[in-house]
Amino acid sequence: MDQTTAAPDKNAFQAGAWHFAALIAGNMALALGPWLVRLADTGPVSAAFWRLLLPLPILAVMAWSAREPRPLDPKLALLCLIAGAFFAVDLASWHIGIEQTRLANATLFGNSGSVILMIWGLVAARRAPTGREGVGIVAAVGGAAILLGRSLEISATTFIGDLFCLAAGVFYAFYLLPAQRARSALGPWSVLLLIGLAASPLLLGMALAAGEPIWPGEAGWTPILTLALSSQIVGQGLLVFSLRHFPPLVIGMALLTQPAVAALVGWMAFGELLVPLDILGMLMVGAALVLARAPGRTRRSGQAAHDENA
Repeated sequence: MDQTTAAPDKNAFQAGAWHFAALIAGNMALALGPWLVRLADTGPVSAAFWRLLLPLPILAVMAWSAREPRPLDPKLALLCLIAGAFFAVDLASWHIGIEQTRLANATLFGNSGSVILMIWGLVAARRAPTGREGVGIVAAVGGAAILLGRSLEISATTFIGDLFCLAAGVFYAFYLLPAQRARSALGPWSVLLLIGLAASPLLLGMALAAGEPIWPGEAGWTPILTLALSSQIVGQGLLVFSLRHFPPLVIGMALLTQPAVAALVGWMAFGELLVPLDILGMLMVGAALVLARAPGRTRRSGQAAHDENA
């Protein structure tokens, strides 16, 4: 009797318990970023500068160990420089917003690049959104309107902070476009290294132009070092390890641990209470993020999440 061995499905996601634990832990590490930015007594843009500069030696070692045996393509290097410029403005806007609004809002709006990319894709394809996409866009706009309205009720400062974080989401989307294209050929660690090399001096220049304190003061180096390691090494490292094992829908749902953790930290550390209307707005924006990452059909994805924030 002949036996036929089925060929392995190259599009199947082979995720184990360690991959799922890494996915959740990576998002939780990134969610601590806004809290650490507030703890640091450098300026917010200066904190972003140190966040990218300090991990560069570690990223260089990891990029070297995973290098491809071929010379660097100048076009890909240019894409990384462009991505680094957008990432610098993204982090500067996000860190300024973190200082002025609630941590949960900052995390949600800072990750809005996924929704913006979905809308950008529809415009580029010159087509109307599908039902799922339409629901995602409506949920994003409605949830953002609720959160912005609630921030304006609290104070003009928190409203402006939300706007900075929304602007960061826009810049994050334009950072992802060239970064993902370069990532497919260079690998994640090389891309992170080149982006950090491009973005660090830009952030330093912006911090100096704004007259921010660059060196840590009484708070010391602990918040800055923890921010650099948790966001760029632990958070990004765990996501690099886990992302390719999950479909985008699962990645989008795991992303929702970030605003949940940020809201908990905001309540415990800064007394930031959420009323039911805040929770409704967060759920709507969160649903939009999940829908933005949900594929039209099952396919393998190598996309990376922010981070800021990521």
